[in-house]
Amino acid sequence: MYRREFLIRMMTGAAAFGALATIDPKLTHAATNASAHAAGSPQKLNIVKRTIEVNGRSASVLGLTRPDGQPGLILDADTPFDVELASQIDAPTLIHWHGLTPPWEMDGVPDNPAAPIKPGEMRRYNFQLGAGGTHWMHAHTLQEQSLLAAPLIVHTAEDRQRDEQEVVVLLHDFSFKSPEELLASLKKSNGGDGMSGHDMGGMKMDMSGGSMKMDMNSGTSMQQGMSMAGMDINDIDYDAYLANDRTLDDPEVFKVEKGGRVRLRLINGATATAFTVDTGKIEASLIAVDGQDIELVKGTRFPVSMGQRLDLRLEIPKGGGVFPILALREGAAQRTGIVLATEGAAISKIAAVGDADGPVLRLDLEQRLRPLKQSADRFVDKAFKVTLSGDMATYSWRIDGDPLNVFPGDHVEIAINNMSMMSHPMHLHGHHFQVVAINGQKIDGAFRDTVLLPMMSQVTIAFDAHNPGHWPFHCHHLYHMASGMMTYVGYEA
Repeated sequence: MYRREFLIRMMTGAAAFGALATIDPKLTHAATNASAHAAGSPQKLNIVKRTIEVNGRSASVLGLTRPDGQPGLILDADTPFDVELASQIDAPTLIHWHGLTPPWEMDGVPDNPAAPIKPGEMRRYNFQLGAGGTHWMHAHTLQEQSLLAAPLIVHTAEDRQRDEQEVVVLLHDFSFKSPEELLASLKKSNGGDGMSGHDMGGMKMDMSGGSMKMDMNSGTSMQQGMSMAGMDINDIDYDAYLANDRTLDDPEVFKVEKGGRVRLRLINGATATAFTVDTGKIEASLIAVDGQDIELVKGTRFPVSMGQRLDLRLEIPKGGGVFPILALREGAAQRTGIVLATEGAAISKIAAVGDADGPVLRLDLEQRLRPLKQSADRFVDKAFKVTLSGDMATYSWRIDGDPLNVFPGDHVEIAINNMSMMSHPMHLHGHHFQVVAINGQKIDGAFRDTVLLPMMSQVTIAFDAHNPGHWPFHCHHLYHMASGMMTYVGYEA
């Protein structure tokens, strides 16, 4: 056993993340739940306007903070989700509890069915949790781009007994332009350089019509055999890429112990940027994805698309030192991250632009993931096929297929075909699904709420319909969703 260290920082602005981001589960259990749930009182969470510094400039952004100014929520799986949400901004909004499975009316999508929260309004949410995990919360509007997002960490009794330090990291992409300006720019014609009619390796493809054929028996996607020249990786070149509101010019530094164990809870809250997490000199164990435990996978690089989460366990060398944890932007040289450092270690400046582009995300790791819990072998009551398609030139995206109407208790499979030249992280509200096939090959894959569909790939997911509602199923690229890539899974009690 090694000595725990719980860092309490009286900070505001960007550095306020430090108080949430280094967690001793035993202490937070006592601190948050004893005060918040004594006598049934809710935890209070405020939607606020705040100011951070990015690239030496002041930036006005939004946030989700507790009354003491600290971001996000730390909850106990043994108690209800009992939160009073108050808006202190001058525009209507609503917050989605990403990773949780609340009743439909509390899901947090404007007018589906709840009305947005008006300026000055308070709304109380109360439902059962029952499970732990690394989750997050965010606006289900363009306000997400303005950093209206925060971690939502749920601890179990087992979490509180572990002898490890927790570090929470929320990644984001940042622009000094408004999200409305960004979306308008994307919708302008780009001179026909979009997906329709890409010529790759002599194959002419009409991607807007979704007519390209794939060999789903090969076990590999068409993506692997085609030139990367035709792939649209990033829609937007942002002004900065953030980890806990900070760039690598002034990264968050977490004090860790020599020989200690760290659990890194990493959330990709970016609106349009996928990353590869690089743990550098430390080999990490991936122990959970999207808040769901998996059989551990060791490595130093782990892909994380928009909306997804990674739980990594790291063993700090007994000799100590400085250990940057970097998030490499997909297909580009920009990066962000945090630093783990032992007492007295000299920290050198880390460049925000690396020597090489970050990897393009594929499904190699996804194919290796296996759930820690046993998955039931159930008869499929409803099976659907949907196709992701779109047009980069006009910036129009869609999900084609039959309506996803099911009945309570159904075991549902959805085969998702991505016939576009961009990747799409697909998120289902109100449920956790299992990845059961990749490119036609059946697997006993991980349980998730967000799965990546690289270009020209197919993934099949399965879930039980046990939470009635009209549930969004959409791309977690904010601008793809805002441009039409959303449908619904619907059923009544």
